[in-house]
Amino acid sequence: MSKEIDRNTVISILNRILELELAGVVHYTHYALMVFGYNRIPIVSWLNTQADESLIHARQAGELITSLGVHPSLGIGRLLETHQHDIGNILRESLAHENEALKAYNDLLDCVRDNDVRLEEYARTLIRQELAHQDEVDKMLREPGQTQTAVEST
Repeated sequence: MSKEIDRNTVISILNRILELELAGVVHYTHYALMVFGYNRIPIVSWLNTQADESLIHARQAGELITSLGVHPSLGIGRLLETHQHDIGNILRESLAHENEALKAYNDLLDCVRDNDVRLEEYARTLIRQELAHQDEVDKMLREPGQTQTAVEST
C-alpha cells in the first residue's frame, strides 16, 4: 500500500524548481550575451537553447503547481554573478546551476516515488535531462582528446 504524498512538501519543491529554472533563463541569457571570440556563434546558440529549455521547465513546474490548486511562486532562484566571463567559468557556473536543479528534481522524486505517477515521471524525465546537460557541460570543459571527465581531472 502506498502512502499519501506530503502535498505541502511537493508544492515547496515544485516552487523551488520553478524559481531555479527561472534563474536558469536569466543565467543562460546573460551568459549568451557575454561570450566573445572565435567560437561565439555555436556557444551562444547552445546557451540560448539552455535558456529556452529552462523556461519550458519553469512553465512545466508552474503548471503542476496550479494543477495542485496553488498559486505559483513569483520568486526567482539565486543569481550568481562572478564577472568571470571566459567560457570555462561560464560552463563551471552552468554546471553548478545544473547540480542545484538536479538536487531539486531528485528531492521531488524522493517525495513522490510510488505515490504519484504523474509527478514521478515528471521528476524522472527532468533528472534525465539535467544529467544529459551535465554530461554536455563536462565534455565541453575537457581538453580535446581528453576522455577523463572534467570533474575527475580537477
